[in-house]
Amino acid sequence: MEKTDIRIGMVPLPEVAPIQIAIDKGYFAAEGLKVETETIAGGGAAMPDLISGKLDFLHSNYVSALLASASGVAKIKIVGDAYAAKPGNFLLMTKKGSPITEPAHLKGRTVGVNTLNNVATLTVSALLKPAGLRPEDVKFVERPFPEMAGALDSGQVDVAFLPEPFLQAAAKTLGAVELIDPFTGPTADFPIAGYLTTETFAQQSPKVVAAFQRALRKAAELAVSNPAEVAAALGKYTKIDAATAATMKLGGFSTSVDPVRVQRVADLMLEFGYLKQRLDVAPLLAGGAAS
Repeated sequence: MEKTDIRIGMVPLPEVAPIQIAIDKGYFAAEGLKVETETIAGGGAAMPDLISGKLDFLHSNYVSALLASASGVAKIKIVGDAYAAKPGNFLLMTKKGSPITEPAHLKGRTVGVNTLNNVATLTVSALLKPAGLRPEDVKFVERPFPEMAGALDSGQVDVAFLPEPFLQAAAKTLGAVELIDPFTGPTADFPIAGYLTTETFAQQSPKVVAAFQRALRKAAELAVSNPAEVAAALGKYTKIDAATAATMKLGGFSTSVDPVRVQRVADLMLEFGYLKQRLDVAPLLAGGAAS
């Protein structure tokens, strides 16, 4: 093994539960890895830490990852899949009594997302198109997920893009209501996020990457087969209580990266101007990622 101590940057969301499971069950340790996790606001914001080597692996939404690659900001390799959207585990929400009751009402409104130019802004852009609107017709503003409900309640944002468990909290504490599930129609089962490393790290530490993949795959298999393990893991790296964890609508965990699915993300990015030309995602996959 080229090194044994690794640092993983991750957003504290349900989608990274397999990382905690792999720590708790000793899957990383069995591969000879000692793992330290670091909480991040988003993949795009933490990309500099991956590039600098402060982080060895990064949990990132695919939009930020593909943007970094296409722009030349970072030479990345996708080493594993994290999550795909499923009905109800992400919502666009408004205050109770809001005049915004359908996507067509979003013109001129402010939409809160955790980071700009990411999977949230892309899917909202796709949602606007059938309503005859363009991304420029709304104003996107950044708010961390834990602060999003407060921003909605105070009027800083008119609409909030929220994942579980934050959407549950917004509904219970503030009476926020669903506007629409953003991952429907053309974005149904949309790939949300994966795990990245740099091309340099993948070349210089192939045994570490392979060990990480084996442990992650084993943990993802357990997350898929036994959701109770996900609920148990959530209490270790989030502030989600057991009652909330038991009622959350989870997305889809995966044991491998499907290049066809990730290509959907790149193609939608091209349609909405995130990319200047078509990006072939297949070369971005690290060895073993799709197995």
